[in-house]
Amino acid sequence: MAPVTVKAFRVKKGRLIALAALAALLFFLGRALAENSSRQAVAVMAPALANKVIVVDPGHGGVDPGAVGKSGALEKDICLAVARRLADDLAQAGAMVLMTREADTDLSDPDTAGLAAKKREDLKRRVALANENRADLYVSIHVNSYPDPGRHGAQCFVQRGSAESKKAARHIQSELARVLGNTDREPLEADHYITRNTSAPAVIVEIGFITNKTEEELMQEPGYQGKLAWALYAGTVRYFSEEPEAAREPADKERVIKTFKEKSPGVINEP
Repeated sequence: MAPVTVKAFRVKKGRLIALAALAALLFFLGRALAENSSRQAVAVMAPALANKVIVVDPGHGGVDPGAVGKSGALEKDICLAVARRLADDLAQAGAMVLMTREADTDLSDPDTAGLAAKKREDLKRRVALANENRADLYVSIHVNSYPDPGRHGAQCFVQRGSAESKKAARHIQSELARVLGNTDREPLEADHYITRNTSAPAVIVEIGFITNKTEEELMQEPGYQGKLAWALYAGTVRYFSEEPEAAREPADKERVIKTFKEKSPGVINEP
């Protein structure tokens, strides 16, 4: 039997590099098209936010810095930066946005003595802002921390047994995973003062781990803060687009508008 000869085909190095570059280009083009399609879908659903009362709550503030990163980054500053962007996106879509704070402050009285007492007073007033204005959704923004620096990824938390809160969290978590591309976490049920005492569906969003070096750096970047805000916005839009009109008593719009005008955020340009 005659020997079988197998010819080897050699591909030039330059051609391999060109093929790899083309594959990378197609990959990023596909992602860009998918992102554009998703943004268009959110834009179509955005009218669902019209006249919704949404409380945006940047965690901590004032004497309470929250978690502190190794570089000195403060949770309260990161939360406020993302919250401002989220509030702007929501307001432009027609929602009435109430921010619990718009500067490095807390909601306690200046003469309240003791950090614990100030914290209790602060939390009560954040909840009261939502309940008194009959909010349709409460979004509280925080930054996570953990002894293991390898822990990473944004995650939503809701009150145990709150079906509506869990529905909102599911949409927000899905958008965080899609937009950021660095988390596969799922919403978890927990018991927190804010979620337990707020009448509206309430979601606490831990937008990343300040104890993770990469996420600590990312969460300080304006571009990444814009991504976080967009994910929270898109998740909120998707929640309201499928939510039937609430059966609870509607808000006193005149009161809400008055509060909204007092707390209305300024326009913040996207990075």
